[in-house]
Amino acid sequence: MTRYVFVTGGVVSSLGKGLAAAALGALLQARGYRVRLRKLDPYLNVDPGTMSPHEHGEVFVTDDGAETDLDLGHYERFTGVAARRTDSISAGRIYQNVLDKERQGAYLGKTIQVIPHVTDEIKSFLSIGGDEVDFMLCEIGGTVGDIEGLPFYEAIRQFANEQPRGRCVFMHLTLLPWLAASGELKTKPTQHSVKELRAIGLRPDVLVCRSEVPIPEREREKIALFCDVRPDSVIPAYDLASIYEAPLAYHAAGLDRAILDAFKIDLAPEPDLSRWRDVMDRLSNPDGEVRIAVVGKYMQLEDAYKSLKEALTHGGLQHRVKVKAEWLDAEVFEREGAAAHLSGFDAVLVPGGFGERGTEGKVAAARFARERKIPYLGICLGMQMAVVEAARNLAGVEKAGSEEFESGKGPDRFEHVIYHMKEWSQGNELVTRERDGAKGGTLRLGAYPANLEEGSLIAGIYGKTRISERHRHRYEVDAAYRPRLEAAGMKFSGMSPDGSLPETVEIPDHPWFVGVQFHPELKSRPFAPHPLFASFVKAALEQSRLV
Repeated sequence: MTRYVFVTGGVVSSLGKGLAAAALGALLQARGYRVRLRKLDPYLNVDPGTMSPHEHGEVFVTDDGAETDLDLGHYERFTGVAARRTDSISAGRIYQNVLDKERQGAYLGKTIQVIPHVTDEIKSFLSIGGDEVDFMLCEIGGTVGDIEGLPFYEAIRQFANEQPRGRCVFMHLTLLPWLAASGELKTKPTQHSVKELRAIGLRPDVLVCRSEVPIPEREREKIALFCDVRPDSVIPAYDLASIYEAPLAYHAAGLDRAILDAFKIDLAPEPDLSRWRDVMDRLSNPDGEVRIAVVGKYMQLEDAYKSLKEALTHGGLQHRVKVKAEWLDAEVFEREGAAAHLSGFDAVLVPGGFGERGTEGKVAAARFARERKIPYLGICLGMQMAVVEAARNLAGVEKAGSEEFESGKGPDRFEHVIYHMKEWSQGNELVTRERDGAKGGTLRLGAYPANLEEGSLIAGIYGKTRISERHRHRYEVDAAYRPRLEAAGMKFSGMSPDGSLPETVEIPDHPWFVGVQFHPELKSRPFAPHPLFASFVKAALEQSRLV
């Protein structure tokens, strides 16, 4: 029997609903329960795939090729449960489904309305896989009171009423602002937020209250009284030194016990939190530090590289070292050169991205790392720019570049070492794409296998020669350049099973130089660091000892 926890937010956005949901999932899992987490986003984009990283942060990609909200990355990192396409939905997708059905005549000529047609579509989504787990945690994006969120709140109200009694619990996150001038912690915004929820038919069972200062017992009792919840269901949530402290902090605050009590589960096993204590011990008591330069192009918003940042931390956990990642704008290198900014770092990482801006800076970073024998990891575009650099400066392809950076008007500026892939196999289907076609959902997305060359550096890192990793890109390295590049010193050590698509490159005459077309950061966990990041941090640690 699956039980549902609906997670909503009030007062302000960015309170940490995704982190709270992920931590709760980890706590229930630590008690032996099977969990799955879901995200319902009220925005009208079909998915985040076409959103700017400055607007929405990174796009998290699932094995089955869905472009989703970054909160699904939190879910995976905290529970280890691989997210699926059915774990993320937006209002845009819901309305698209409803309108497609209307065009097909599925509604038999009825007038299409938010209630029941849109809400029924949302409820149908909620029901998917409902018999697979013990707890389904569903986070509603946005803030209560937002007009675009109303169909989702109405849908979960209906859904809860249609389930047997005791199957659904509502958890609401709010803010308790501290007014320094008067020295007071204010509960009124939380009261109004709960009032707003109750006005649309939802009654929270558990309140999670974010605060910068300790919440006095009398304030918790006041919140419980005015918001009609039990006092032990008012859970304080304070700022933490690390997000990985959240399961321990929420357990200490009684969150998992409050949720189980709301479900009237009295005999739940105690949680085994040893893995989280180990993670926090490694974070809090490192044996050393490494400095890694991340040369990217979306530096205005930290969440643009969220999974990457966490994967570097995980690599440090493996070796009990603190990873001090410093985020550098690739465009600066185009004006001032790489050496002025990269000297003194123990390793260089160039992540993915789209568009030409900053790419010559990424090429410069790859050259600096190659020539100075500094560990280098290039991911997606970072691999492509490393190949462009090697083609120009090792293989003599002076105009090497990418088709992505051509306007399509007039003669090409570059020799296309990187080209637009027009077709590829996805499972048993042939996928075709036009260069100037629709942007959303048209990349090579999701998990694809790769064969690694026996005896290569990357095969040694993985400990096997067959891997599967998640992709998100539209352009590929042209395998036709492989003979020239390998003769010049860059090995194509990983290829697609049919041998047509380069998946990994490395430079054997270098301490640690690896480029990968996929995104390994998406599969890294604090308790199971991705082998590439663990090896990369180890190489940086060895480099630091040479200086």
